[in-house]
Amino acid sequence: MDAAAVPEALLAEVAARADETEAARRLPADLARRLAGAGLFRLLLPAAYGGLEVHPARMVEAVETVARADGATGWCVMIGMTSAVTAAYMPAATAREIYGANRDVITGGVFAPNGRALARDGGYRVDGRWQWASGCQNCDWLMGGCVMLRDGQPRLLPNGLPDSRMMFFPAAEVTIHDTWDASGLCGTGSHDIAVADLSVPSDRSVSIIADRPVEAGPLYAFPIFGLLAIGVASVALGIAAGAVRDLVELAVAKRPQMSRRVLAERASVQADVARATALLRSARAFLAEAIGAAWTAASADGTVPLARRADLRLAATNATRGAADAVDLMYHAAGGSAVFRRGPLQRRFRDVHVATQHMMVAPATLSQIGRLRLGLETDTTML
Repeated sequence: MDAAAVPEALLAEVAARADETEAARRLPADLARRLAGAGLFRLLLPAAYGGLEVHPARMVEAVETVARADGATGWCVMIGMTSAVTAAYMPAATAREIYGANRDVITGGVFAPNGRALARDGGYRVDGRWQWASGCQNCDWLMGGCVMLRDGQPRLLPNGLPDSRMMFFPAAEVTIHDTWDASGLCGTGSHDIAVADLSVPSDRSVSIIADRPVEAGPLYAFPIFGLLAIGVASVALGIAAGAVRDLVELAVAKRPQMSRRVLAERASVQADVARATALLRSARAFLAEAIGAAWTAASADGTVPLARRADLRLAATNATRGAADAVDLMYHAAGGSAVFRRGPLQRRFRDVHVATQHMMVAPATLSQIGRLRLGLETDTTML
């Protein structure tokens, strides 16, 4: 599969079913399976387990393309895609169990260490409840971050942070709590997931902070949090590109009240379209530059230096913020037409402003990168 070439018929279906996806507050199961069948959830999976192991730039293209059709669907694709990177950290037998037996497997979950794991009988006993489990209703396997306990207290890493690991569970062993009632990205089904006193074999756990990937290759030298940030930015860029297209289609046909000319003939609208276009193209350029430099470093010696990792997060945050600004321009340029649910711009507006709230592209990222640029002591664990 050419990662950038998502089948046109599939994109058309994603767009046509956007209202259905939003109303259901989840990605329809049959549509999720078609997306899996197209290989979208295997783009970042190691080739050893049937994955495509693509350059991250191809991931950006694929996610943006789907999000241009529908932001919520693009988000679910991005989450399933980035979740599969964890296979590179697993023992080979476990990775084959989860990802190799079913080429259309969908995985997801939450990295935040909101669970607790106690070592017992060669594995772990796990309790926890995690928010923001996007796409969970379509997953075959789910994961949750857990703080490791010793004598009832969190086990600490040398930097003083709690030691945590991602635990993998068959979806049938997970309870989904219906909590996702959001302003935007409504169709992502980002409900809470929970397990109680669940036995998890030790080989179904990974640490994306303390462990080194088992799989070689430049893709797995990339920091997982950096890949996740790139994914969030890709969704935002797709939403914004769709908003520009929606506004152009509206502007060439709409004749505002008290006007003899169509909206497209207004100088302010023309300027807003140009500004939005510049925002998106410049955001993509910085993102591509950061990805390319990190890939070159990873290909050379299997590591991505701190400066390149910082650039990945800065470029992703910049792209997400720029995308939101572009959507705002299109929303306001559309006038009253933008507020109606029958038009797509109101959904673009809501969706992109939920994407901006993700912690990987939150304002704190700018402070963190700024501290590094200023030579101040900075916790770089999440970079």
